[in-house]
Amino acid sequence: MKSLVAVVGRPNVGKSTFFNRICGRRISIVDDIAGVTRDRIYGDAEWTGKYFTLVDTGGIDFQNRGEIGKNILAQAQIAIDLAQVILFFVDGKEGLTNADREVADYLMKHTKKDVLLVVNKLDNFEIEKTFDFYELGIKRVFPISSEQGKGLGELLDEIICCLKNKNLLKEEPTDAVKIAIVGKPNAGKSSLVNKFLGEERLVVSTIAGTTRDAIDSEFKYNGKDYILIDTAGLRKKNAIESGTIEKYSVLRTIEAIKRADIVLVMIDVADGITEQDVKVAGFVHEQNKPSLIILNKWDLIEEKDDKTINKYTDDLKEDLKFMDYFVPLFVSVKSGQRIQKIMENVERVLENAHKRITTGQLNEIVQGAISMKQPPSKNGQRLKIFYATQAGVMPPTFVIFVNEKDNMHFSYLRYLENTIRKAVDFSGTPINIVIKNRSDKEE
Repeated sequence: MKSLVAVVGRPNVGKSTFFNRICGRRISIVDDIAGVTRDRIYGDAEWTGKYFTLVDTGGIDFQNRGEIGKNILAQAQIAIDLAQVILFFVDGKEGLTNADREVADYLMKHTKKDVLLVVNKLDNFEIEKTFDFYELGIKRVFPISSEQGKGLGELLDEIICCLKNKNLLKEEPTDAVKIAIVGKPNAGKSSLVNKFLGEERLVVSTIAGTTRDAIDSEFKYNGKDYILIDTAGLRKKNAIESGTIEKYSVLRTIEAIKRADIVLVMIDVADGITEQDVKVAGFVHEQNKPSLIILNKWDLIEEKDDKTINKYTDDLKEDLKFMDYFVPLFVSVKSGQRIQKIMENVERVLENAHKRITTGQLNEIVQGAISMKQPPSKNGQRLKIFYATQAGVMPPTFVIFVNEKDNMHFSYLRYLENTIRKAVDFSGTPINIVIKNRSDKEE
């Protein structure tokens, strides 16, 4: 792991704005509503050629004694425990509050790490507004404006100095496989991430919609580096009001799918396969991403026999007929039932997505398909297929050269795809078939 720097403080002091500016992209949701960030959000940062990981945390509010408030505090404490440097954020525009005093007292009691007091929102860099904060007993005070980018250099210099003294600065490898976990709210996505990580990395609650950001977590499996991306639950479109935080959560989820190498589509099997589950899977398919269909909470299905899985699989075949290459896994994250099968299949599906077949083998498959079923005719002209070649992977992409591509009917194209799939295992991954006129190649 890179050196870790935790950003903590009461709600709405600008922690996420700072996090996004330093990490160079909008990872955390930023909003004027207090308490938007709930989980630990990780992002890579660099300053003067030195690398570290910044972790944004939910606003600590000791007056919030509910489940979410307790979980946010627990997440912040984990970040504090793991970090080498802690940035304690306060709002210089609002001034010192009792909530700031409570956070300061908490830090004094619960950590002996380097704590830097960051007085944010000083857009005009009014140094005098930092004076009251010295009452908190933290000697290293840094006035900044995350919004305006003022004072950040001095703060980052001090962070690097603190980390340098611990000899912890390391650059991480960038070839980790990214796994996005998507699905409806409360399908068990965060619980699955926590099961993989072996720790309560993410806030887990029975309240649907607890995760709002897309959250990256690193782990190893079979000696390989992976990044798990937990995402907000995707609700029906009519349940998402324009301009709401939830709308931004959906955008984060879509972005997570786009940058993932493989996607786990989680379905709450106790609710059955819903229209929204199909839409989520459809978006993954449209993005040409390898995937697994994870049917969670299998332990809650009370009446099961040897045909129950077959019934659910048949329902999936009907609902997901647009992606009949899907791989279903029936699991219980809570009990751990079949959880080990997930990563085994992640490796298998990724291998399929990277699979190449020789031009000779591919043309044998295509010619065999032609001999079984002749290509279609259009306006009296029959489609002639000359030869095929594989052009790429992730997803596997094949180019078929013909005499007139406009004569290729979509049903025959589907027939060719099915024939290729019967001959070679491409389960779990879409494949693309591109039709070109042979004259296009010659030109």
